[in-house]
Parts: sequence; C-alpha cells; structure tokens
Amino acid sequence: MTEARLFDLNIEKILEAWDSAHAVRELIANAIDEQQLSETGEIEVFKSDEGSWVIRDFGRGLRYEHFTQNENAEKLNNAGKVIGKFGVGLKDAMATLYRNGVDVNIRSAHGEITIAQMAKRDFDDVVTLHAAVQPSPDPTMAGTMITLRCLSDEQMAKAMGFFLRFSDEDFLETTRIGDILRRKYGSSARIYVAGLLVAEEANFAFSYNITALTEPMRKALNRERTNVGRTAYTDRVKQMLLAATASEIADELAQQLENLQSGVGSDEIRWKEVAVHAGRILSGSGDYLFVTADQLMANPSAVDHARDDGLKIITIPDTVQREVVSTTDISGAPIRDLSRYQSEWNDSFVFDFIDPIALTPAERLVFEKAQAIADLVGGIPNHVSAVRVSNTMRMDATGSDALGLWDGSTNSIVIRRDQLSSLSNFAGTLVHEIVHARTGYDDVTRAFESALTDAIGEAASAALTQPAKPKSLMRSLFGRT
Repeated sequence: MTEARLFDLNIEKILEAWDSAHAVRELIANAIDEQQLSETGEIEVFKSDEGSWVIRDFGRGLRYEHFTQNENAEKLNNAGKVIGKFGVGLKDAMATLYRNGVDVNIRSAHGEITIAQMAKRDFDDVVTLHAAVQPSPDPTMAGTMITLRCLSDEQMAKAMGFFLRFSDEDFLETTRIGDILRRKYGSSARIYVAGLLVAEEANFAFSYNITALTEPMRKALNRERTNVGRTAYTDRVKQMLLAATASEIADELAQQLENLQSGVGSDEIRWKEVAVHAGRILSGSGDYLFVTADQLMANPSAVDHARDDGLKIITIPDTVQREVVSTTDISGAPIRDLSRYQSEWNDSFVFDFIDPIALTPAERLVFEKAQAIADLVGGIPNHVSAVRVSNTMRMDATGSDALGLWDGSTNSIVIRRDQLSSLSNFAGTLVHEIVHARTGYDDVTRAFESALTDAIGEAASAALTQPAKPKSLMRSLFGRT
C-alpha cells in the first residue's frame, strides 16, 4: 500500500462553539458551490447501507490544494451563486469533525484524503491536523464523495436545515435581488444568502433568499456564517419587497400595514418605503381608503359613508399617509385618501329635492320665514336664483351630511329638510349659506369666519332696531327667475 503523503492543515484547536452540524454545513456548501460553478448534476446527501452519511457532487473533483487558505477568484466572481470564497470552511470543517470523533473520507479522481493529527514537521512539540493524501482508487470518477462515519442523524438533519434547498420553503415571488418566501407558521423568519441560512428574524413577515449581494453583505458573511447582523441585509430585503407584485405578498403587507397603527406590525412594514409600497399595491388591487388615526376620529361620518360604499379602511401613521397619497398606485392611478373620497362622493351625489307644496304645514311655516331671515343680514344675494329643500345632502368638510350648502353650479342655496324642524335651526343654516353665496369663501377659513361674524352682527342689529316685516317665501323667492 502506498504511504500517504501528509498535507499540513496548520490547525490546532479552533471554533470550539461549532458542533458537527456546522462542519457538515461547510462540506455541503462546498458541494453546492461546485455544482453551481461546474453546472453539473444535483448534489446528493444520503445515508449509506453501512450507516455512514455521504455527501456527493458531480463536479471537477476535490484536490488536496483546496485545503489551502486562499481567495478563490472563481467564487469571488460568482458571489450570488456560491457560498464560499476563502477556502477556510473546508479546513474548519475537518478540524471540528475530528474534534467531535467523526471520521472523514474524501474521494475524487485526484486522490483519497483522510484526516490525522501529528507533530508538525521539524517541530515535534507542535501537533497539528494533517490531510493524509493517497492515490485515488477510482481515477475516472466524476466529482467528489465525502463519507462521514459516526455522524448522528440529528447532526446531519441540523446541517441540512441550514440550506434553502433542503428546508421545504414555499416561494412566493422571485425578484432580481432574490426570493421572497412564506414564513413557516410557528417559526422565525429565515434569511438566506445564496441558499445558506445566515440569520433568523422573530418579527419579519416573510423569509428571504438574497442572491444579489452587496459589498457590505459579502464582508458580513463571517467565518461562522451565522448571526449576520441585520444591517448587512436590510437594504436587500427592502429592495425585494419594493419589487414585489404578487397578490399574496400584497395581502400580507396590507395586514401588516393595518397592524402598524396598533404597534404590532412586522419589522418590514416599519420601513417607510415598504409601507408606502404596500399602500400603492393595495390601492391598485381594490377599493381602499387610507386614513390616519386623527382623521378617523375627526371624520367618523365620512369614514362610515366609505364603509357603506364598500371601501376597506386602512389606518396608517401620518408620515406614511402623507407619502402614500402623494404618489400613485402601481397602475398609475391616484390613491384615495379622505379628501379624494369626499370629492368622489359629492361628484356622484344626486339631491332629492322637495317641492315646497309637499312640505308639512309646520315645515312650510318655517320655510316661509326665509326672506325675513335673509333681510336681517342684508337680503338674499341677487345671483341666488332659489332656496331649495332636499331630503339628502352632500358631505361637508368633516364627512357628515351637510346641513345646507351653496351650490354655485345652479346658483341655489340648498337646505337639508330636517332643518325645518325648528325656526332657529333653519335660520342658522340659511344665514350660514347666504354668507357662502355672498363671499365665495370656504368653511373653516379665517375669511369666512370673519364674514359670518359680520352677518351675525347685522342680524342682531336689525332685530334690535326695527321690527321684522314677514314676507312670503313662495311669493318673493319662487316667483323669481
């Protein structure tokens, strides 16, 4: 039998925190890298009839030179496809397996390698790990076969669990940056880089496989390859979500967006760019109304109208809402906020006008005081063609059905019918709308408030200095052209 040549790996004790699973992870990673680079068949991981675990690839075959620590130009140029890069993992794996009592046999067309511990050449007091290299018993074999004796099934299962291809993940969408995966129920979300697990996230909505690596991410893939800091992959996760269009992802983001206001949304939706994108997807996929908590409290009637119209209400933070409504949905259409909804509702509104002769006697008695009330504030402006009564009314600025309005399109003042239930209600609403008709000012403006104050002063002054002269509304208004 040919005496083995000894290749010094220059390793004593390292990576004490690693167990056999971490070492096997490196061997599987090397096999996957070789499959990707050589474009050969799928790797195999199986248990032999003798009870040993086998890792098999069909690439170019491992050589003893691969045990040197050296930057691999081929792997560096294919960072999105492969996992390794420095040749460190293979040596680390050998040391860890040896320490844990796992026998390793590596066979390829280039040789057969086992591991032994012995004194370093010319330094008998220093014992290091060596690769014992012998000629291959099968110089024609394709690829590499690694046989692991005394490796438990639990350790192999743990090792395989580091890899996307063995983890039975459900792919939701593939983007140019990577894959968005369904988070498994009851488990933390997983972050993979080129198919290798590098981190877990307890409060992510999805799992991710990053295939387009950034330079910070390459540097963050440390020797242990686990517990990679979030800052290394946050940007890639954001970009994946911003590129996503799948309906299932949109639905989940919608739920997380709703949860955000109550403080239980996922960490991804707390990134403003993602929250805004979620709003754009939602707006393009259905009838939604985006409001803030303050708007919800200040405009309950408008929100109730929206619900009655079949809109789904999404409550989001002010900062997100401002960004959402300033953009368009993914189809390019404007996104509906409260003011847009109110405009849409009012544009589609149809009055239900009441003929004065159809009013009840009590309502007619109040209605006929219109001219007298108007005279107290300087009369009805000449451009007002009619004062009309409607069962229904458009929304006001708060989203409630207005009590009355000045309709410039028909030059009419419209009073909601229930205001005729009392003279004071009718008088207040009529004077309010006369001021709108006279000035053209909008509600809740300083100019309108000032004009309304002047009108109240006129009415009080008129009431105190001269008796009112009742006039028939039927004669004075409805006889006008």
